[in-house]
Amino acid sequence: MNLLPPALAVAIDSRPRETRDTLFLLAVLAWTLLPQITQVPAWCSALAYAALAWRARLAWRGAALPSRWLLLLALVGASLGTVLSHQTLLGKSAGLTLLVVLAALKTLELRARRDATVVFFLGFFLVLASFLHSQSLLTALAMGISVWTLLAALVLAHMPEDRPPLTLALGLAARLLLTGLPLIVLLFLLFPRVAPLWSLPADGNGRTGLSDRMQLGQVAELAQDDSPALRVQFDGEPPPPELRYFRGPVLADPDGSGWRMRPGLTGEPAPAPAPGAPLLRYRMTVEPLNISTLPLLERARFAPLPAEGHPRWLRHRDGAWMADRPLAGRLQVQAQAVLDMPLHRAPAGAGTGAGAGTPGPAEPPPALRQDLALPDGRHPRTRAWAQAQLDADGRARHEPARAAQQLLEHIRRQPYVYTLAPGESGPEPVDEFWLDRRSGFCEHYASAFVIAMRAVGVPARLITGYQGGRINPVNGMLEVRQSDAHAWAEYHDPRRGWVRIDPTAAVAPERILQPARAGGGGGAIADTFAALDPLLLERMRALWSAADHRWNQWVLGYGSQGQRELARSLGWQMPDATTLARLLAGLIGGFALVGALMLIGPLRRRDPDRLWRQGQAQLREGLRRRGLPVADHHGPDTLAQQVRQRWGTAGEPLATRLQDLGQWRYARHGQRGALRPLLRQARQALRRLPPS
Repeated sequence: MNLLPPALAVAIDSRPRETRDTLFLLAVLAWTLLPQITQVPAWCSALAYAALAWRARLAWRGAALPSRWLLLLALVGASLGTVLSHQTLLGKSAGLTLLVVLAALKTLELRARRDATVVFFLGFFLVLASFLHSQSLLTALAMGISVWTLLAALVLAHMPEDRPPLTLALGLAARLLLTGLPLIVLLFLLFPRVAPLWSLPADGNGRTGLSDRMQLGQVAELAQDDSPALRVQFDGEPPPPELRYFRGPVLADPDGSGWRMRPGLTGEPAPAPAPGAPLLRYRMTVEPLNISTLPLLERARFAPLPAEGHPRWLRHRDGAWMADRPLAGRLQVQAQAVLDMPLHRAPAGAGTGAGAGTPGPAEPPPALRQDLALPDGRHPRTRAWAQAQLDADGRARHEPARAAQQLLEHIRRQPYVYTLAPGESGPEPVDEFWLDRRSGFCEHYASAFVIAMRAVGVPARLITGYQGGRINPVNGMLEVRQSDAHAWAEYHDPRRGWVRIDPTAAVAPERILQPARAGGGGGAIADTFAALDPLLLERMRALWSAADHRWNQWVLGYGSQGQRELARSLGWQMPDATTLARLLAGLIGGFALVGALMLIGPLRRRDPDRLWRQGQAQLREGLRRRGLPVADHHGPDTLAQQVRQRWGTAGEPLATRLQDLGQWRYARHGQRGALRPLLRQARQALRRLPPS
């Protein structure tokens, strides 16, 4: 099958084989360089693809290659560019930049097979370099194509001088890869995972807007990112969307116009669950977040189950679980939540000023006074509004649920708008949002709620994390993406403790009950699929997400713990790294021996030239037994001439077969017929010769 346009395919076929093979290698290199575009400076990508395009033009026209002085000048310039971009020639980033430049420039001195071999192996190094910054399923598939086509180019360079088709080289390369696949699987399963040799240091490339500090607009920016954040498998039915709050950093201390997390790790156990509260167990895969807080489903009373290589968990006094180091790598945890989080409910008579039960204490306890702090001189209009509207009778701190309900009713009555683009803010963004523009994202509503509650003496705090997510119909897992990032609030009720309230639900309840992806479209291809079938794109995304999760779980998540579980399933208890290494060495040696035995026989049988020489030797020996003096150096044509001289017409069948063998020997490989029938016919003609 030809993937090229017919006119281009005809034009390539009309050129010499060297041109075709060079263009194929350049196309493979261009594909292999694609993952590096976002990892190297823009000038490096431009230089690399310009060099490949120039080399393709020279190959197409059959023009001479540039001088070595010009290439040396380009290399010096690239080295200077690397120093300017990375301030060094050492390190992973600088090394990757130089590797991309060298691979592209080397094609401009592609004169001999030795140069081609260097280009091939630079291409294989580029494949390895792609996995330094991404081990995703998409990267693996793309680099699998690169390995296959690079191997095909290598095979093509060692094929005969005539013009073998590309499909022949691609097929042979595919067979070679399939032959080595069992050994690759064996190495993957048994090679000891010895830290730190098995892993690379993290560069902190995880993507998240969650942090221990937040400025207004930060979560809105994150909502444009549709990449996965969490994947959750529940033991049983998943909770409804309004209970899917994954608690991240708790931001309780004001920080100018934003908020920051308060120090407060504690080794004390969490409060006991409420009697009869449902317990929900689940397993969760966490993508690299680069924060120390693990977003667990509220309320997580128990620490995640420890596993090898996982951090040590400590509970923050604000209810979040934190690690002893940032979560810079993909993590799999088992956790459980107790669904007993007090939720805000409208008190009877909240809008009429009626009481809501026995008043609480006049002043909050000392442990909660920090949750009343507001920065001096900030948010003056919002604070004045809250004191006038929520605490006119001085009862707000005694009836916090009433004050919270008044805030929700205010949001519902006024023309507030839920939007990702609220516009530019001035020096007092909360005042402008709450009293002027009335348009904002979840962090605007949660922040204004906390400030208003604190202004009237009610302890309150802001919570960031993820809310909602969607169930993947392929594997039944809850998928929480970065676009599901959310901010909500909690206030303290003297009778109920900390109560969760989500002001966003007052203006956009569909955000909580039916979370939608806030990110943009998927581009022209995605729009085309969506136009053909509105559900087609969603089904394709679900399939890809399920496959990506399996890749993360079975391949990227397979480590020493997985090796021990595999060994136990085979009846082998607790093997150590040394035992695994010995077993692996023995199995590789056994594979090598079996492979050698399997290859020797077929190679001996399938080598046509060797078979031809053996057949000639047998025919010469048969002629000697019949009294014809022949020498070892006599070829088929000489033997045919001697047979005609000795036996005349009776020897004509054998002489004809000998001439056919001579023509077979010197024919091109693609024009040779079957050899074994010729040898068999020659032996039959030899047996029919009359005695001399």
